[in-house]
Amino acid sequence: MKTRRSSSKTKSKTVTFDTVRQIAKTLPGAEELTSYGTPAFKVKGKLFARQHQDGESLVVGVSFEEREEMMSAAPEKFYITNHYLNSPWMLVRLSKVRPDELHDLLIGSWRRAAPKQLKASLHQFES
Repeated sequence: MKTRRSSSKTKSKTVTFDTVRQIAKTLPGAEELTSYGTPAFKVKGKLFARQHQDGESLVVGVSFEEREEMMSAAPEKFYITNHYLNSPWMLVRLSKVRPDELHDLLIGSWRRAAPKQLKASLHQFES
């Protein structure tokens, strides 16, 4: 029987902010703080994810190109509000995203915010 970091358990589970917390806390240098009055994760003082004030979405950093592609491909999962039109951030509906997608989104957003020396330590995390 193969087991990969409790993936079978995680894949069948509904994604919540607790899932975000479990993943984010494993990233090098990640700290849980608050941003705009909601739980947030930062690395070396830079935001990489926060719970949106609607309580059902997550705000993550992405490039404008990635955001357009993801929003076009899966608008039920990924969207923005007018507030984020000119910012490299995207909203993710936690109830619609899979744990593996969330994992990749958090790592990508963390990479955008993390300093170079911490990015190098991510290889150890991914191995």
